[in-house]
Amino acid sequence: MKATNFDRYLEEQLQDPAFAARFKHAGEAWDVAMQIAALRRQAGLSQKDLAKLLKTSQQQVSRLESPGYEGHSLATLRRVAEVLHANVRVIFEPEVKGAGMRIAETKAPYRTTSKKK
Repeated sequence: MKATNFDRYLEEQLQDPAFAARFKHAGEAWDVAMQIAALRRQAGLSQKDLAKLLKTSQQQVSRLESPGYEGHSLATLRRVAEVLHANVRVIFEPEVKGAGMRIAETKAPYRTTSKKK
């Protein structure tokens, strides 16, 4: 697929570490908002219906579903998940690619051939 002017512009902007961090952070907030809205719709609930179940206002539910909102507390997300019969999972990933988890122990020596008797 041919790169658009926007694609080239975004690629250029992502070279700036501050912009890249803001862009990534915005994507995380977007993911949370979209998941809440999708779960609510799958449950057949309006924002007002969900607000009643959460004992909050429709405006607060709208805020939770807004991609620009960054005030999601873990407690609130747990309440939303409970009402929508879902689980909350938070994952911390290393920033450096390929810097996965490491074990403090050395590898156990395994024999690749068997002894003949």
